Amino acid sequence: MKRGKKYNEVVKLVDKAMLYDANDAIDLVQKTSVTKFDATVEAHIRLGVDSRHADQQVRGAVVLPHGTGKTVRVLVFAKGDKAEEALAAGADFVGAEDLIPKIQNENWFGFDVAVATPDMMGVVGRLGRVLGPKGLMPNPKAGTVTMDVTKAINDIKAGKIEYRLDKTNIIHVPVGKVSFGSEKLEQNFQTLMSAIIKAKPSAAKGQYLKSVVLSTTMGPGVKVNPAKISE
Repeated sequence: MKRGKKYNEVVKLVDKAMLYDANDAIDLVQKTSVTKFDATVEAHIRLGVDSRHADQQVRGAVVLPHGTGKTVRVLVFAKGDKAEEALAAGADFVGAEDLIPKIQNENWFGFDVAVATPDMMGVVGRLGRVLGPKGLMPNPKAGTVTMDVTKAINDIKAGKIEYRLDKTNIIHVPVGKVSFGSEKLEQNFQTLMSAIIKAKPSAAKGQYLKSVVLSTTMGPGVKVNPAKISE
């Protein structure tokens, strides 16, 4: 892949063999951001688990103290009073069975997170094949299947992010924007890492944090020393 001149210049600032302390890594990813827009800072965390086993799954959600810097559109599957509550709490879209053809047939995905009340999961389940692969399926572990729709919406709008393993046992999540500055990014990163460390499955053996890399949109990856990340 051919890289631009600016990228080739900033990549020289990163020592590929070095494991940086978190604060140094955060300073470096900001310095090496090459985009004209306010880039997202992302964490890529490889865990010493095998996601093929149910007892080694790592999945959950955490509210980042400074949010992600992104406006999140929330869709709520609910009826009656709960639908009204969702609208009052600031949901962007609220519906029930009427949303199925819109999503299934019209291929509409104008939302970032889906929340559902438990009684709606029979309806939502019919969308599993389309919502699942996009990571949009409501899930009790992530707090997106709940009767407390107000709390779910407030948390999501405040900067709640979901983390889950991909097929290669890596978690990919945003931790903020370059414009946040080092202090806010570091607080967001530490909050995320504490949640992931606490979510360690009892079946996981050996080194849990295999590798941690921070990067910005289109910027080079900076390795963080996993041994120096604490709860």
